[in-house]
Amino acid sequence: MRSLDSQLSTVSRKVREYLLARTREQSLKPSHLDSAARMYVQCGGKSMRPAMLLWSCSAVGGSEGEAVPAAAAVELYHTWTLVHDDIIDRDERRRGGLSVHAEFEGRGARELGLDARTAAHYGLSFAILAGDVQHAWAVGLLGRCPQAMRDPRLALRLVAELEGPVLSAIAQGEALDLQHALRPVGKVTERQILNMISLKTAALYSFAARAGGLLGLRSFQPRHPHVRALAKFGRLCGMAFQLQDDILGVLGEDKRLGKPVGSDIREGKRTTILSHAWKQASAQQRRTLSRALANPSANDEDIRQARRILLETGGIAHTRSLAREYVGAALEALKPVPASDSKRLLSQLAGAMIARTR
Repeated sequence: MRSLDSQLSTVSRKVREYLLARTREQSLKPSHLDSAARMYVQCGGKSMRPAMLLWSCSAVGGSEGEAVPAAAAVELYHTWTLVHDDIIDRDERRRGGLSVHAEFEGRGARELGLDARTAAHYGLSFAILAGDVQHAWAVGLLGRCPQAMRDPRLALRLVAELEGPVLSAIAQGEALDLQHALRPVGKVTERQILNMISLKTAALYSFAARAGGLLGLRSFQPRHPHVRALAKFGRLCGMAFQLQDDILGVLGEDKRLGKPVGSDIREGKRTTILSHAWKQASAQQRRTLSRALANPSANDEDIRQARRILLETGGIAHTRSLAREYVGAALEALKPVPASDSKRLLSQLAGAMIARTR
């Protein structure tokens, strides 16, 4: 019987080893671009998306080993979105270290003697380019799957889906996230926030599960009941994942998260936590929240008070309840898939979406 933690560690190791081996084949010039493109890959991640792909593949009778290139592609695809997301959100930390744009702003200043303004632009430019390279690498990896090599149409379909509806969804979700943060808190509804999450986060989870199912069947059968069940399962897990991410952004610890807690508050992110809390808050509590929201200069005390209000008004509890509902719906969606050790791991993975602390 395979435990979830040990298997996630195994997936993480396999994917990281595969990515490092494949990306070494492509040395980039100049060296700063090469370093920037590899930064987050070398740090590693939670590997939930690649695990979802691999276990979805084996749940329908496929080979996990043959699907590793696709799992690595999904992880690398997710990575480039993080690099660009850090630029958009102005986040200077990721995975326990500096974000790519912050790292290369510093290197531009130290190694090239750039002034502050030029160094900042240098860092942003190299992060954008690094994300573009990772994006290209991810698409290229999909064609390395033995299943896809046997049926090139399968590879073409997966690439077309990833580069079409999935990328479009992620970009739309990111755009909505930006726009919501610029609107008055009370004018952004919970339904709008959940729709944004379904695009920005859940779309790639759904693709990972769906791609795993298709690769497991070794042919493009999008209407197969198991593929449809897995795609829905992945989407619902993605919703729960993001809701838990929002909770950790308020209650988590900097060291565990690898990025500053409270950054979502300073950026004015519109979450279900904030939406619910704002409705329940008193006039005084709203004024206190407003001092921290979308205020990059908010001090630690401002953030502490904002966090307290988000707790006292039930914003955290409400979002926890929502996340549990999505996990329950995900497990229901998974029922058509035959019982197996892989299905059990997928079920445990759904629970881990809201049990995680980083």
